[in-house]
Amino acid sequence: MLAFVQGELAEVKENYVVVDNHGMGYEIFIPHTVHSHLPAIGDKVKFHTYLQVREDGMALFGFINREDLAMFKLLITVNGIGPKGAIGILSAISTDDLRFAVLAEDVKAISKAPGIGAKTASKLILELKDKFKLDDAFEASFQSNQMVSSGGKVNNDGIREEAVQALVSLGYSATDALKAVKAVEITSNMTSEDVLKLSLRNF
Repeated sequence: MLAFVQGELAEVKENYVVVDNHGMGYEIFIPHTVHSHLPAIGDKVKFHTYLQVREDGMALFGFINREDLAMFKLLITVNGIGPKGAIGILSAISTDDLRFAVLAEDVKAISKAPGIGAKTASKLILELKDKFKLDDAFEASFQSNQMVSSGGKVNNDGIREEAVQALVSLGYSATDALKAVKAVEITSNMTSEDVLKLSLRNF
């Protein structure tokens, strides 16, 4: 139901937008990170949406891409995190960074989100960690940044993991290490030492 809403961007507020679809205005709650991707008022826009239905009313939550919507739906499965809490998390940390933070069990990074304490962040990690795999996280991140080469995927999971472990042993946080390694475009002739050197340049 209401998989997406498409129309003219009629209004932009801090926490929501209004989309005019054939004369009907849809109020859609959005994370703050969406603002930088919005077109000008009056231009066409499309939001992938989630409709929350409660006894006291309904609320519509929207995202520019399906990946963010999928993460939102995962977040609201965590006990104690509702739609507004999930929006708050995705306002503070991107989907890519949240995925890496969960894999790295980085409670500190997740608890930066408003209303999310260390206890809730730990619960989130515990309930979602099995939903992600490191190689899938790298692949999704590279695709979102258009960093996948046309020659096909190279199996670099072992090299990436070795580079991440080396960075952590040097004192970097697991989340920062994962982010630094993901920014390196790995080719088939690279070693873990090559990846490590290039990763260090990203700090």
